[in-house]
Amino acid sequence: MRVSVVGGRPVLSISGELDLATLPQLHNALSKSANQHPAASVVVDVDGVYACDDAALGVLLGAAGRARDAGGDLRIVCSPGPLRDRLARTGFDRAIEVVDAIADVT
Repeated sequence: MRVSVVGGRPVLSISGELDLATLPQLHNALSKSANQHPAASVVVDVDGVYACDDAALGVLLGAAGRARDAGGDLRIVCSPGPLRDRLARTGFDRAIEVVDAIADVT
């Protein structure tokens, strides 16, 4: 996981697997980004993720709720493909905005 700032927004770029083993690292990175950039939209780029379990989706949903409570939001960057299809099948994309590229984040 790598954190950068693009256009004034924190961007958390993730690669590999998002599963039970990586949940603590994901939670900590999301919390740190939100705390360092209160009331901002945190962008999570999952284009490098090849596996994502339900628990990881739950962590992302929880982070979105906390960000919204603080006046910010959470956006997901995910190109079309198997992971994007999963986000649509689970309804995740109805709860959190999912875009194709960082440039598409509004």
